[in-house]
Amino acid sequence: MSGSVSTRIARTGDNRFLKFVAAVSTLAGWVSAAMILAAVLITCEMIFVRFVLNHSTIWQTETVIYLVISSTLIGLPYVQRLRGHVNVDLFPMSLKGRARLWLALLTLGVTIAVVAVMFWYGYEYWRFSWDRNWKSDTVWGARLWIPLFALPVGFGLLLLQLSADLVALILKIEKPYGLEES
Repeated sequence: MSGSVSTRIARTGDNRFLKFVAAVSTLAGWVSAAMILAAVLITCEMIFVRFVLNHSTIWQTETVIYLVISSTLIGLPYVQRLRGHVNVDLFPMSLKGRARLWLALLTLGVTIAVVAVMFWYGYEYWRFSWDRNWKSDTVWGARLWIPLFALPVGFGLLLLQLSADLVALILKIEKPYGLEES
């Protein structure tokens, strides 16, 4: 249905690989939600410490920022599994049969290539921060490899989910763009 919010979830059929990836993506979604909850609780604690106890905060603001950014990255495969990303399906809807399939294969292929590049450079950046023992320029001095680890993890899991989407499309478990032939 075009123009409405979809609750369509990626199909797995009886394929073990697709079921495994679905479970990993769902776990990533739960971890992402837990990070958001932790960020909210830390924010509440920070407000209490600053405005009720009248003390300064050292680690709270930085931690909340890292948690929210990390939850966004780690939540990517779950959102992809739920097909929750914004999309415009006017062009795919106008195509039929093999043309729609080829467009879906091209789109997934390009997306996989871009995410693979982001995964690689995210890993390189994380590894660089690990090797150089980077720390934040704050009083807390957090080791930056910890929040930067969300880059290769998030993009790696998204790459895994996109690969599963490609497999499901090739094996005809999933229809191109989830659209039925009219």
